[in-house]
Amino acid sequence: MILAHLATTFAHVPASLAMYFEEAQVSFSVMGLWSNMGWLARCVVILLFIMSIWSLAVIIDRALYFSAARKQSREFAPKVAGALKDGRLDEAIKVADRSKKSHLAEVVTAGLQEFRSFGSGGSITPEQVESSKRALERSEAIVHAKLKRGLGGLATIGSTAPFIGLFGTVVGILNAFQQIALQKTSGIGAVAGGISEALVTTAFGLLVAIPAVMTFNYFTGKVEAFDVEMDNSSSELVDYFIKQSHRSS
Repeated sequence: MILAHLATTFAHVPASLAMYFEEAQVSFSVMGLWSNMGWLARCVVILLFIMSIWSLAVIIDRALYFSAARKQSREFAPKVAGALKDGRLDEAIKVADRSKKSHLAEVVTAGLQEFRSFGSGGSITPEQVESSKRALERSEAIVHAKLKRGLGGLATIGSTAPFIGLFGTVVGILNAFQQIALQKTSGIGAVAGGISEALVTTAFGLLVAIPAVMTFNYFTGKVEAFDVEMDNSSSELVDYFIKQSHRSS
């Protein structure tokens, strides 16, 4: 009788396990995870997706802009140096005008145009040199702002995306506990949806933030290097103006 009772008891175990795992089965595909999410967690994912698109657009835009600026500046620098060495100021301005995306060309053009605006006749005055120097400084500030365009948004995305994902995590965990309270059970199936929702938002937040932070630091280093190049070019151009003023006097 004991053996018969044990056999009857264990006969129900496989069926119970099957029902348990069937209840616990949750689809971890993209659509399955999306269907398990609440409306608030979906809003978090949509917001992170928009931030990732914005971040990607800024990264592509800055990469193309910096690449073109570097390429055109390398071609511009020796040409304008040769023109200035020969005293061909108009030719130097034309060379600068042809390099529209060069950060050096934009700064140098401002200085040369201001220098030429005083006229070529007579001696070069200290006021002419000082005015050209101020034009160079103004142009440097404008170009610096152009180079940093979009980087502030990239920094904001990199710093806030993990916290937005963490907010989704909190919401997912709250949903998991709510399901436990409603279903009166602590099985895996009761919490799997909420936990997966929490993990997805956290992972997505990190996935958005990490590239944004890395590229922000990289582009910031690029901008600093461009600033040094513009400072050097401005200083060399002011020295050129001073030498020309000494020759004319």
